[in-house]
Amino acid sequence: MDRRLVVKYLADAPEAVPALAASFETEWPDWYGPKGPGDAAADLRQFCSRDALPVGMVAFLDGELVGVAALKAQSITTHPHLGPWAAAGWVKPELRRRGLGAALLTALEDAALVMGYDKLYCGTATAASLMRRGGWRLLEELDYHGEKVGLYCKALGAADVPAS
Repeated sequence: MDRRLVVKYLADAPEAVPALAASFETEWPDWYGPKGPGDAAADLRQFCSRDALPVGMVAFLDGELVGVAALKAQSITTHPHLGPWAAAGWVKPELRRRGLGAALLTALEDAALVMGYDKLYCGTATAASLMRRGGWRLLEELDYHGEKVGLYCKALGAADVPAS
């Protein structure tokens, strides 16, 4: 790929929030749509931090906004004892399966290390192959809000990952 990918903190690109909010509303209409309980713009504005959770990372390909992911204290509510979490991952649909999600995950891992964390967790119903390719370990599969979700963990640096 001859295109230039830049991944940076959402805090450094807050002007991306409205476009990302519209994308979240389209991607997750039951949560962020007109009748859903979520507020995409408010959630994304919370991700505009660099040194305290939640932290958002955005991806630009040749200057075009193409993805986002967040590092959050909480995600899977049935597992409040775990964290932090890689969450809120979104890549422009026509650019999926081209390494952009992996680049965003790597950026989250780097941010977590800088913040002093030695492991990350992620729950996903759709990105199992991305997690495996990135060295994440499946801890369990669970039914979460009616969806089959894989719960993954990744040790950062030389940390050992607990069984659960």
